[in-house]
Amino acid sequence: MTKTSDFDDKMNYSGDYKGNYSNYYSGDYRDNYSSNYSATGYARLAKSLIDIVKEQQAKLGYRKEIVRLYYPLSTLRHFFECAGADNKIATGMISEQQMLEILAPNNLPKQLTDTIGEINVTAKNERFCIEIPPEGSEYVHENTADNEFISELIALVGTHGCTMEQITELFYKYSDDIEKKEMQNGEFDCYIRFLNEPDDTYYYCFHDEGCHIIYHRFLPQDYADFGF
Repeated sequence: MTKTSDFDDKMNYSGDYKGNYSNYYSGDYRDNYSSNYSATGYARLAKSLIDIVKEQQAKLGYRKEIVRLYYPLSTLRHFFECAGADNKIATGMISEQQMLEILAPNNLPKQLTDTIGEINVTAKNERFCIEIPPEGSEYVHENTADNEFISELIALVGTHGCTMEQITELFYKYSDDIEKKEMQNGEFDCYIRFLNEPDDTYYYCFHDEGCHIIYHRFLPQDYADFGF
């Protein structure tokens, strides 16, 4: 029997993409997203899915199984509503139904399905469930490089007595160019982020719960949306 992993992580997607929203939606995504896959919302979504699955596998180990990941509509909009007439599939506030159409099986590019497989997407109240087939989990495990930083971070925060000083030192191990700021929102104590790592633009937000430190990571648009 195939086991199913539900990994609900609201903060994982990758890229610093500035939206340029107008008052209409254009349904010409199939044409606009055919020539340069790497510049598409589909590519950004695929990278986000792979990032989360890699983090999950670092935490829980690899299993060839179905993985269900959850995204708010606002995050998916950041992937697909992009500035630039030559690389956008839509402008305006994409609705839940329109996003379901964008992510329908017959609209998924071959570059995506050849890697993480035929994803299945459902939505309710602007919360999307993206189901990755077992072949997608296997692809991530066998064909993508390990994220050594994430593996070390997960191991460190799982250690009894872990301190923010140790976490900061870990960031400096991977880059001299980081930003660390205190947060006064009652949910997190501080964030740390890499400033010149295009493959890792996350805000890593930390909270000391007394007995251990937890973290969540957000990309710039989600971080801004949450109003931290």
